[in-house]
Amino acid sequence: MAFFVCEMPEAPMTEPKHTPLHATHCALKARMVDFGGWDMPVNYGSQIDEHRAVRTDAGMFDVSHMCVVDVTGAKARAFFEHALANNVGKLQTPGRALYSCMLNPNGGVIDDLIVYYFADDTFRVVVNAGTAEKDLAWFNQLNTTGGYGLTITPRRDLAIVAVQGPNARNKVWQVAPSTRTATELLKPFNAAKIDNTPFGELMVARTGYTGEDGFEIVLPASFVCEFWDALQRQGVSPCGLGARDTLRLEAGMNLYGQDMDDDVSPLDAGLAWTVDLTQPRDFVGRAPLEANGSRSTFVGLILQKENGKAGGVLRAHQKVVTPHGDGEITSGTFSPTMQESIAFARVPTAVAIGDTVQVQIRDKNFPARVVKLPFVRNGKVLAV
Repeated sequence: MAFFVCEMPEAPMTEPKHTPLHATHCALKARMVDFGGWDMPVNYGSQIDEHRAVRTDAGMFDVSHMCVVDVTGAKARAFFEHALANNVGKLQTPGRALYSCMLNPNGGVIDDLIVYYFADDTFRVVVNAGTAEKDLAWFNQLNTTGGYGLTITPRRDLAIVAVQGPNARNKVWQVAPSTRTATELLKPFNAAKIDNTPFGELMVARTGYTGEDGFEIVLPASFVCEFWDALQRQGVSPCGLGARDTLRLEAGMNLYGQDMDDDVSPLDAGLAWTVDLTQPRDFVGRAPLEANGSRSTFVGLILQKENGKAGGVLRAHQKVVTPHGDGEITSGTFSPTMQESIAFARVPTAVAIGDTVQVQIRDKNFPARVVKLPFVRNGKVLAV
């Protein structure tokens, strides 16, 4: 059964871009698809097996289509305090990371990203592939209009491999033993730079997009094929975009372009926790957030079975009917872990956890239970 339904904004009609691992994916006979203008692996045979490998052991993803951006200069902290909805003032220890939305003046989401702090004049940002050019243009515009005098450098000389799962960290340490001392005590959302490895300088971050433990590793593109092969020899399973989508959805993690975009407030996308309104900080998009507040609720849905059978699979853009008005599914899939059809939905604020709503599938309404996100974390089902 095919589960991959991840959507991206339409890319221009040009030749797709390739990551440094493209030939490796082809050699592994991956099924390749266009993903935001990049030729990327959707799976290497079985999306379900790849999903389960991450939940039970270790899997790895090529995420080199995402863009690393280094931002340096004396006013770098002030720049991010203005550019991001979350507060980089929380970043005081080198290596600390922060997840945040970057908003437009109307309060819509230009992108969601992770920013890493290494010094007051040295930050690193990882932005989404489909928004990279837009993000860079926005960074440069804010830099110029604000007079920050920063150097903003996209690092396409770097690659990124995400190694995720309960055994992921141990397998990375087997491949690169010199990383263990620097990362064994690394807490979630922290990173370390390590230069004495066989694969050049690594930035190892204890972050991920699967709901499992592991690392996201930034390294020179010239070493990434060798690194990937070494991980595979340690039993780390190559995983494609299909498993990445089902894993992130189970984990309650948003996808840019589906669950939020330029026209959606983070307050309406389940991302209020990433917006810091407690400090008197004049960040872009703050005024409309405060003026409009939250106008909808972002929830999880589990399709209910009737006579032991579900009426279909929840998918993006399906209509959600509630006594308080209509909503819409933003992301949906069949959960390999739960063996249920699950989804994210934006619904009226009066809808509560535990309610039953109706989802329109093929012109028929089917019941779905409203649950708190996430559905699954660290291999455990949390949505009941």
